Amino acid sequence: MSLYVACLCAAWCRTCESYAQVFEAACAELAQPGLRTRWIDIEDEAELVGDLDIETFPTLLIADDRHVRFAGPLTPQPETLRRVLRAHLDDARAARVAPGIEALAQRLRALPPG
Repeated sequence: MSLYVACLCAAWCRTCESYAQVFEAACAELAQPGLRTRWIDIEDEAELVGDLDIETFPTLLIADDRHVRFAGPLTPQPETLRRVLRAHLDDARAARVAPGIEALAQRLRALPPG
């Protein structure tokens, strides 16, 4: 089973600018087989994001091959990210999410690894 972790941010966001390293480090620290991570600039990758309106940065999406496990904004502290990742990477329960979030997860699943 693949796990997808995406952080949605914007290039103009100063919080996101410093958060990119935090995201990369936390994902590397918790790496496991099948884990696919992606930093998504919502403006540069507007087609991937679709009609989803992201208002708070950073916003995290965690999904597996079938369900979205978590979707929502986070405070930009490294330990908050680690705690959310640990909890949801091990928890196979689906979260209740808006259709736009599920559509984004579907598009992420279709992307080639990289």
